[in-house]
Order: sequence, then C-alpha cells, then structure tokens
Amino acid sequence: MPDTDLTDRLAHPRYPRSNTYDARWTIENQMGPHALWLLEWLAPALGLDALRSGARVLDLGCGRAMTSVFLAKEYDVQVTAADLWVKPEENAVRIAEAGVADRVLPLHVEAHDLPFGDGTFDAIVSIDAYQYFGTADLYLPTLTRLLKPGGRIGVVMPALWEELPGDEPPEHLKQYWEGDPGFWAFHSPAWWRRHWTRGKAVEVETADWLPDGWRDWLLWSEVCAEESPSEFMAGMARNSAELVNADVEHLLGFTRVVGRRL
Repeated sequence: MPDTDLTDRLAHPRYPRSNTYDARWTIENQMGPHALWLLEWLAPALGLDALRSGARVLDLGCGRAMTSVFLAKEYDVQVTAADLWVKPEENAVRIAEAGVADRVLPLHVEAHDLPFGDGTFDAIVSIDAYQYFGTADLYLPTLTRLLKPGGRIGVVMPALWEELPGDEPPEHLKQYWEGDPGFWAFHSPAWWRRHWTRGKAVEVETADWLPDGWRDWLLWSEVCAEESPSEFMAGMARNSAELVNADVEHLLGFTRVVGRRL
C-alpha cells in the first residue's frame, strides 16, 4: 500500500507526473537529488520531437534506472539505460517490475567508452551525472556524434548560481567543499552555455536555473535522511541537507542545459 503521509509530504505542484510514482520506491532507489523531479523539469525543454513515441533515448548515468522507467512510461520511448556503478542485472529487475522491460535496455557503460554507432539516438539525457564527466572541452563532440542530426541532448545537474571569483571555495561552504573535490565540477548556467557553444557540436537552446531549486533539494534530502532504508544513503542525505542549510547565500541549485546537434 502507498504511504499516504509520505506521498503527501513529497507532493509538489511543479512535478505532477513525478507525484504519481510511489514515494517509497523513489526513496529506496535514490542516489542523490530527486531524479524524477529533475527529469520532469528537463523534458519540456527537450521538446516533443525528441521524446516522441518510439524515439531512441540514451539515459547516460541512469543510476538505479528510475529516470529510464520514467521516460518509458511517460513518453513511450525506447531507452538505453547506461550506468557504470549499478549492475545492469540489478536494473533489469527494477525495470521488469515497473512493466517496461520491452522499452528499457540496461547496460554497463563508462561515459568515455560508449559502444554505440554514430546517429544511434534521437535524444540523450543525463540527470545528476554529466558534471562528473562532461566538463572536459573535448567530451561533448564525442558524445553528440551518437545523436541523429537535429537530435537533442539535455542534462540537469547540481550547479552554482554564478561562477566563483577566485580559486577558493565560498567561505560559508568551505568545510564541505574542501572534503569533496567534486564541488569544483559545479558551474553556472552561463558557464555551461559557453562551454557547449564554443565546442560547436550543438546549438544551445536552453541553459537556465531552477527557481528555488535549493528548496526542492532540501526537502528531498530531509525526507531521505529520515526514510531511506540504507544507512549509507540516509547519511548522504543528511550531509546534503546540512550542506543546503549551510548555503545561506543560496549559491547552490540546479541547471538545465539543452543542445541540438548541428
């Protein structure tokens, strides 16, 4: 039976599609910020053509395949669920239980060694993963070759409202930043727009900021800290909640970037 109290607590007017998914399921399979919320924010910017019924979509860094299930259920697309850390046989069970085994193929894939031919996909999506491998100047052209001409790539990731002025982390976040070099992969929407534009692999159609995204991040982290069945994931959620609470300047949030292959 669905947990009504938990469902009500996580109900969000901005994410009506995500609200229909079992809240307990999303918590049990989370690996960071609420992936379905972020994907639901991304989808309109990708456009109906990229997510038309039957389109082939690469979900890069899919984690426990929640986003792949969402894409298949909500848009009736054919999804390649690619991840390095989660075993495809584990994702296959979740995918089958969700009733979309005919539309989602789980694979073990490293982002720099993609076993697909040129023009394979109509769209590529990446939720809370692209920042770990996509900041290199030469990465985007190697990825977008997998898109058909005119195909779209869309990513959502933790970000900074604006770029840092120097080489030191912000003082109010220093204790968190210095313990995790991954923060240096967080950049502003303007930085991502420039990064993608100068590579000349795509026309950047969107590079924007999720309004009050920090509130969504905090709510989700607080719920997962209380409700996650994994003490490891609960601990990560507690750390995230502490981080967002400490960010009194609201420097942290989420950016959405969409490009069309030229």
